[in-house]
Amino acid sequence: MRKNIVAGNWKMHTCKDEAVLLASNLNKKLKEEQSNEDTGVIIAPPFIHLSLISQVVDTERICIAAQNCASESKGAYTGEVSARMLSSYGVKAVILGHSERRAYYGETDETLMKKVNLVIENNMRPIFCCGEKLDERESNNHFNVVKNHFPKLKHTIYG
Repeated sequence: MRKNIVAGNWKMHTCKDEAVLLASNLNKKLKEEQSNEDTGVIIAPPFIHLSLISQVVDTERICIAAQNCASESKGAYTGEVSARMLSSYGVKAVILGHSERRAYYGETDETLMKKVNLVIENNMRPIFCCGEKLDERESNNHFNVVKNHFPKLKHTIYG
């Protein structure tokens, strides 16, 4: 049977105290609820909170994900965070392919394929965002846009 997943990407929200409160409340709520083995919970706080949040939540119940990673394994890339760094903090998944990263930072399918490979090499799961721009949706072209992401990724992940 397929497992349902509920994932929350915090984007660039929450300062330290807010992040701890949010994570603590989620952790408490999940402990109060009946265990649902069919549903996985994933949270993706900002990078700066990853270490702290991993100490606050039950990582057996809540998978901690990163919102992104660098396309290179290491080097002089100021401000970037490598997949290896994330893995060393217990991060289990990385969200890649955000529409705003494509639109504002020029991420390409080729860049994303490199990131997917680095995530897998570092024993984490890629969560790949497939999406379209508003004009592509409004012109009824959204299915083609999303479909075009997969041929390149299929070879990378399974090839």
